Amino acid sequence: MLDEKTITGHGLTPEEYDQIVRLIGRHPNLTELGIFSLMWSEHCSYKSSKVHLKKLPVTGKNVIQGPGENAGIIDIGGGLAAVFKIESHNHPSFIEPYQGAATGVGGILRDIFTMGARPIVSLNSLRFGPLSLPKNRAIMDGVVGGIAGYGNSIGVPTAGGEIYFNECYSLNPLVNAFCLGLAKKDKIFYARAEGEGNAVLYVGSKTGRDGIHGATMASAEFNDDLEEKRPNVQVGDPFREKLLMEACLEIMEKGLIIGIQDMGAAGLTCSTSEMAANAGSGIEIDLDLVPQREKGMTPYEIMLSESQERMLIVAKNDKVKEVQQVFSKWDLGAVVIGSVIKGGNLIVKSGGKRVVDIPVNAIVNLCPVYERAMRPPEPYVLPLLIKEIPLPQDYNNSLLKLLSSPTIADKKWVFRQYDHMVQTNTVFFPGADAALLRIKNQKRALAISLDGNSLYTSLGPKTGGAIAIAEACRNLACVGAYPAGVTNCLNFGNPEKPEIMWQFQQVIEGVAEACKAFEIPVTGGNVSFYNDTDGISILPTPVMGVVGILDDINTAVSPGFKEKGTPVVLLGENQEELGASEYLKHLYKKEKGCPPELDFIKEKAVQKLCLEAISQRLLLSAHDLSEGGLAICTAECAFLSPAKIGCSLRLSESMRTDALLFGESQSRILVTVDKTDLETLLILAQEFGIPANILGKTGGDRLIFFHKNKKVIDTAVKDAFDIWEQSIPDFFEAK
Repeated sequence: MLDEKTITGHGLTPEEYDQIVRLIGRHPNLTELGIFSLMWSEHCSYKSSKVHLKKLPVTGKNVIQGPGENAGIIDIGGGLAAVFKIESHNHPSFIEPYQGAATGVGGILRDIFTMGARPIVSLNSLRFGPLSLPKNRAIMDGVVGGIAGYGNSIGVPTAGGEIYFNECYSLNPLVNAFCLGLAKKDKIFYARAEGEGNAVLYVGSKTGRDGIHGATMASAEFNDDLEEKRPNVQVGDPFREKLLMEACLEIMEKGLIIGIQDMGAAGLTCSTSEMAANAGSGIEIDLDLVPQREKGMTPYEIMLSESQERMLIVAKNDKVKEVQQVFSKWDLGAVVIGSVIKGGNLIVKSGGKRVVDIPVNAIVNLCPVYERAMRPPEPYVLPLLIKEIPLPQDYNNSLLKLLSSPTIADKKWVFRQYDHMVQTNTVFFPGADAALLRIKNQKRALAISLDGNSLYTSLGPKTGGAIAIAEACRNLACVGAYPAGVTNCLNFGNPEKPEIMWQFQQVIEGVAEACKAFEIPVTGGNVSFYNDTDGISILPTPVMGVVGILDDINTAVSPGFKEKGTPVVLLGENQEELGASEYLKHLYKKEKGCPPELDFIKEKAVQKLCLEAISQRLLLSAHDLSEGGLAICTAECAFLSPAKIGCSLRLSESMRTDALLFGESQSRILVTVDKTDLETLLILAQEFGIPANILGKTGGDRLIFFHKNKKVIDTAVKDAFDIWEQSIPDFFEAK
């Protein structure tokens, strides 16, 4: 019997160990304990989140594959399917920023092409601490470098994403990687080890000692032993991954295999046990046949290694030679290491001896599921009396300060390091409301948006979760696409803390309500718990990746002003709201109040109005209002205009000027329209029951705002643009 220190050192509780003993009818050996520790970790088993995730809608008319596989799949017409998912690589990216981020990209790419889809686009959602601290700059520099180094090398464009900054991420940055690929609807592959006697092949890179216990590390808080955890971070090779991708896609196209799975988190352990469990079969492998790049590796190390660029394949014996020939052509090995067996057990041999013999069902499906204690933090909303906030003496200065906030500022310093045009499918440069990808030889296009505001979810978890979905859908509407499916990455602190679990439950409630309101299914995703360091948790950070379809790519709209002298129209209604705003946080150092209210009926109507106006080719530009409100949205429209066109707007609402300019009320889109189409747009807005206020018109080289007939902002577009553009580079170039 293993000692208590060994058991707890593997992240298992005494009760969980006792359950393992009952399931297998004896005490496990060390390798078997390691297998259970990985597969029963929070990262792999979702033991704290399963009871809540069941509330999410997962079915829909276009869903081909929902949660439970490597990635979700939706039918996009024309015989094609979109395969997509988002995953976190937070803990590795804190320990080793470059490799942590790089292998996060590599892992999500494999999740896509393991299902028979060619990746066509990557996006990422990043969170860092304040850039005034050298450590945060070093982490961000490493993470961005890792994403660029891997994605650029493999030839998949990084076409968008989002980045936020907050003090809570200084001790735990977030790196969420999204990927989408295209597959033929009739050539999708799954992680199944079917057919007794069929061969099990190991393909790709050799196994080393990197990444051992990576999944376990991602299921625990951090403390002062970060240096000791560096060996838990995998090392990636994007050039090897490119070869692996091409080889895998070729054998799939030729129909040579039965099942396939990436050796991601938990490596050989995960791929063998899950493929067998999915098929109701057993699997037997011989570790002496596993290609190894280090001498003297033990069965424990081989089974738990998370070395990158490896896949497990099941093929009929008469197809093995052809599979090996394909991989040889791509300069990769393909070694038969075992076979599919009946009986439902994972059997592992080494040195002629059986070192593992345990039921795959126990490993994969019988992990304990917890209903963790929950209670709201005290207080969970910090009250905000709007009259406590002094009105600015100089609104020009307020606008320029807000434009300098790294959360709002231009992210070109990041995006210019990414290749966003490779494959020539990218329609808009990063910075548009949504990434837009053409589908070759089709009129349709795909749009993707990643969204999640942690300030909202910290101060109103349910509302914040709903807004993450609503804003992502609104971003799609602004380019002309309607939502078809969502994948989520749910980043939270320690679920054993009742306050964290309450936040998680509330966010799920909000996301579920929003998905039902917008009639979009959740096709999969990732839960990342234990984002804590020294007992300090991150803010709850749900990131929603919504995929949309644009029926006619020729109608696509971008956010920048296009012409001078065109009317500027606000679709939707301004409210006097300042809670949870970037304005309060950046200018007053206050994270207080409730997030903006969200009315699903109004939100859906605004989006449908925008989509209809775009389909009728009425709009010249469209941009949603989010962080920084109306003033920031307008400034961005000027900045994203090729000619840096300014505008003059008159606001008449009887509310505080700062709330009108910088409040973050939902369900609003700023559009420009040709004068000849203005009346048609206003009539259309009336039909949808949405206010459409003509605020002014484009023109000149200044941003001018009037409120109650008083000029409150008058600043040169160039001056504002320079501050916005240089905010992030200044942190890196001047330090």
